[in-house]
Amino acid sequence: MQYRKKPVVIEAHQWFKNGDHPLDHDPIGYANPTSTDLDRYWDYKQTEGKVVRYYRRPDVSGDSLCEQCGEPHHGHGWIDTLEQGHRVCPGDFIITGVKGEMYPCKPDIFEATYEPIGPEMPDVPDVEG
Repeated sequence: MQYRKKPVVIEAHQWFKNGDHPLDHDPIGYANPTSTDLDRYWDYKQTEGKVVRYYRRPDVSGDSLCEQCGEPHHGHGWIDTLEQGHRVCPGDFIITGVKGEMYPCKPDIFEATYEPIGPEMPDVPDVEG
């Protein structure tokens, strides 16, 4: 017997480095920080995320290369999932599932499985420079 996946709307954000997920460091509200809040926002952005944490394994050197993407492990993240947890490679999408759970998805699988349905969420302005 064959089955078709039910159409479900999901929230997803592509992750490249610590702090990329909008819920990682959001003490003031991701959508509309005011200029007086931006200094505080960027202070929080430099700390470990609430959704994607730093990838730490005592048995894996940060300089060693990931067998999935070939990038050094010190540039990876870790996300707790319903199945314990997963490493997050730069470029992976972080998907929020139908029960609020979050998990990583490789870009090629994401592109083959999902398509955009509306406008993107606006980015927080880049105040570094």
